[in-house]
Amino acid sequence: MNLGKYRNIIFYAATIAFFSCLMYWFFVEGETLEIGENITPAKATGSTMWENFTDSFLTNLHHPLALLLAQIVTIILVAKLFGWICVKLKQPSVIGEMIAGIVLGPSLFGLYFPELSAFIFPKESLGNLQFLSQIGLILFMYIVGMELDLSVLRKKAHDAVVISHASIIIPFALGVGLSYFIYKEFAPDGIQFSSFALFIAIAMSITAFPVLARIVQERNLHKTKIGTVVITCAAADDITAWCILAAVIAIVKAGSFSGSVFVILMAILYVFIMIKAVRPFLNRIAESQKGKGFISKALVAVFFLILIISSYATEVIGIHALFGAFMAGAIMPENVKFRNLFVEKVEDVALVLLLPLFFVFTGLRTQIGLLNDPHLWKIGGFIILTAVTGKFVGSALTAKFLKISWKDSLTIGALMNTRGLTELIVLNIGYDLGVLGPELFAMLVIMALFTTFMTGPCLDLINYLFKGKKSMLEDEHEENDAKYRVLLSFETAKSGSKLLRLADNFTHKMNGNKSVTAMNIAPVDELHAFDIDDFEKEQFKNVIETSHELKLEVTTLFKASTDVENDLANITNKGNYDLLLIMLGKSMYEGSLLGRLLGFTTKIINPEKLLNTVKGKGNIFNTSPFDDFTLQILDKTNIPVGVLVEKGFESADKVFVPIFNLSDFYLLEYAKRLINNNNSQIIILDVAGQIRNNIEVKELIRSIEHVAPNHITLYNEKKIEKEFLNSQDLMLISSKSWRGLIDTKSLWLSDVPSTLIISNP
Repeated sequence: MNLGKYRNIIFYAATIAFFSCLMYWFFVEGETLEIGENITPAKATGSTMWENFTDSFLTNLHHPLALLLAQIVTIILVAKLFGWICVKLKQPSVIGEMIAGIVLGPSLFGLYFPELSAFIFPKESLGNLQFLSQIGLILFMYIVGMELDLSVLRKKAHDAVVISHASIIIPFALGVGLSYFIYKEFAPDGIQFSSFALFIAIAMSITAFPVLARIVQERNLHKTKIGTVVITCAAADDITAWCILAAVIAIVKAGSFSGSVFVILMAILYVFIMIKAVRPFLNRIAESQKGKGFISKALVAVFFLILIISSYATEVIGIHALFGAFMAGAIMPENVKFRNLFVEKVEDVALVLLLPLFFVFTGLRTQIGLLNDPHLWKIGGFIILTAVTGKFVGSALTAKFLKISWKDSLTIGALMNTRGLTELIVLNIGYDLGVLGPELFAMLVIMALFTTFMTGPCLDLINYLFKGKKSMLEDEHEENDAKYRVLLSFETAKSGSKLLRLADNFTHKMNGNKSVTAMNIAPVDELHAFDIDDFEKEQFKNVIETSHELKLEVTTLFKASTDVENDLANITNKGNYDLLLIMLGKSMYEGSLLGRLLGFTTKIINPEKLLNTVKGKGNIFNTSPFDDFTLQILDKTNIPVGVLVEKGFESADKVFVPIFNLSDFYLLEYAKRLINNNNSQIIILDVAGQIRNNIEVKELIRSIEHVAPNHITLYNEKKIEKEFLNSQDLMLISSKSWRGLIDTKSLWLSDVPSTLIISNP
């Protein structure tokens, strides 16, 4: 017997046995140590094993940590669901998350399911939720500070600063006037008029820079003059508003302006130190990291320490920790790549995990049920009217005074009226300081929701009212109807280059009778106002280089989107294109039961797919040969779509076209294009033997041969060797036949070259 073969098994068994016996001996001997100790056996309590288990389980269920984790799970799921619904309604997802907070609060969930609400959100647990949400807000304000591009603010201020400050002073004054009329009825006991009026005024004059920046990106306004002006306005507004808020907090805490003088002086000293001492120090660190493409953990620790110390300093001074977080972000090195690297480390945890906790905590405070009288709703309506008049009308009229067109002036007004999350932060600070009572707090939360929600419809209405000539792209399409137009949509720079080479193979010799557009649609949540231009340049860099190499004129199209699939389909359908080229994607959970059941994608649960599954429109055990993204594009577009399965594609010199049935014959038109424009060698495989009996198809092949002799060959062999497949550059196949290859687990799949799957709508 060869013991060497079983050496490891013997050692493993012996080790387990020896140490198990050793532990058993210790337990037996340890029981002798209990003599003389007052130990009550479990049986003596009179409880059964099941009762002991249930008591322990219920105790664990109410443990503060278990409760907090259950709250986080509930909050994230509900927030993402409402966020998705708002995206489908063409609204920012933040509105859905704000609504989710109110839904989970006493206004709805607590009203109709009081026992369940009390179980998930007991009052004694709200302290933990509040502190964790405050950490999320600190990280969020840090990101907001980093997203402010101060260099742009310095260069392009001019008119923007005038509009920005007018959009603060006008609603601020109206807010003070509003306070005069509602102070007696809504100011909490012991709160001075000045404190009350200052908080109402700041609530009227705030603008949500992050939400505004996302809307500008999503509507492709960032490259326009109006987009630049409004982003600069919002940035100046943000800086000014937070400085005013810091002063207001100091005055409210001190009880009077004179009492707040020392706090304000300390705040000024703090800002001076941050700008003159801390900022140069951070810039030196950033310079030392140039070209590395990553940030070491030691430097991450330094930046987090700066953030925490800054937040701590402003909290101790008396102007709130959030101002310190905002300031720490604003003084970050202006190097875009450096900021982007750091934002990526913070953003996901802050925005996805912690920030929804703040929305729900706000919702738990918002008691819409308190507004149980028509008089209160009239006051609420008057508050909304004051807010919209001050911000929307004030900004628009100021812009018009500066000789900006009415359309652009109204657009600026609509965007500056967006309050979003920033408003909720201000309102919660006021609530914590005791300046805002529950009724007024609920009214102001409704105002924040309303003014944010109205931004999208207002922009649509403005565009409709000032509808002028058609866009340049539409004009070009109408003037050049004879052109063969190819649209390629790519996700990564490398895939864009590959698709452009393929587009060139189809159109190379068409000269002025072709139009090639390269499009990149990026999820708006992954973009930042400070790096969007650099992101776009980086995405199109390979495409531009390849176009120069191929001497191919290409139009580039970039769009930030909240719904990539629908936007791609809409642009394709409205653009009068003849062919759409995309790269086959791959789901993270492709082929897995969990992925099919829950509708997972590479990003997050796909509610649309889950909904279709529940309604019976989708199959849990979906065996489609395409990923979810490609399936949606094929379903929503009404032009031919070419899906490239890329395996080192360079050029379509040798092309293999398998014809499985009569419905595949449309592929010959694409084969003909490759011959005419790329001199491709085409091999047609008559898999089902249907070509030899079809006169029409045989005539088509003969006509191709007549124009381009020796460029098309008909094969009747049913068995294809691996060597043949490896010798080809590209396979053209119909989507139906591709499904057949997947379903039958064809041996071809491991050996086929790059493949273009063409759908025929």
